[in-house]
Amino acid sequence: MPKGYWIARVNVDDPEIYKRYVAGAAPAFEKYGAKFLVRGGATFPMEGTARARNVVIEFPSAQAAQDCWNSPEYQAARLHRLPVSMNDLVIVEGLPD
Repeated sequence: MPKGYWIARVNVDDPEIYKRYVAGAAPAFEKYGAKFLVRGGATFPMEGTARARNVVIEFPSAQAAQDCWNSPEYQAARLHRLPVSMNDLVIVEGLPD
């Protein structure tokens, strides 16, 4: 079964409040087997519009990635993020094993 990935591009306006999102989302990520592959770090924009922060999270499957997004734990944490950030997020199915 192909893995699933969250690919997020984020601009954070209030890092202190954003930390509440990060802490609140951690239980959902653990529950659904998330593995962070990229979390911040240096960026090298080549085309298009860049955002300050980039995140790639691997899940055991695209379904697990969607279930994490839809979970009550994640949705509660997300409420902290919405007022203090601009976010683009897609869930992508990986290549077959």
